[in-house]
Amino acid sequence: MEEAVELTPEELELPPCKYEYLDHPADVQIHAWGDSLREAFEQAAVALYGYMTEIDKVDITGRQEIEADGHDIESLLYNFLDECLYVFSAEEFFVARKVVVTEFDKEAFSIKATLYGEEFSLEKHPQGTEVKAITYASMQVYDSGQQHELFVIIDI
Repeated sequence: MEEAVELTPEELELPPCKYEYLDHPADVQIHAWGDSLREAFEQAAVALYGYMTEIDKVDITGRQEIEADGHDIESLLYNFLDECLYVFSAEEFFVARKVVVTEFDKEAFSIKATLYGEEFSLEKHPQGTEVKAITYASMQVYDSGQQHELFVIIDI
């Protein structure tokens, strides 16, 4: 059972939606973007959770800290989303409505983030599509000038 956490009004504020789901023959492709690559990573994580349940049914009552690293930007994205999936499916059954990247090092390929949400419950949260894994297939990361966007396929 998760421990009661005191959350600030800023932590409860939700960012605008900057992601969409694109058709893919066997899986689903997440397309996420933002004003920075950091924001695009946050949006991709929220999109992942939004595919597994109706995100508007998730209340922010707690938080989880995660971190990931990689050897390049694609492996960092893969490992970051894999950690988000792990928190949902294997650890605490925690579903996030908001994700805030607290540390993002594009040179060392490391990331730390806070997930804001609650414990997943079938009584409260409609079950969406089960996400089996994150994939490298057709993964794209754009981070130049005004373009900060990601494309990642998730195995369903």
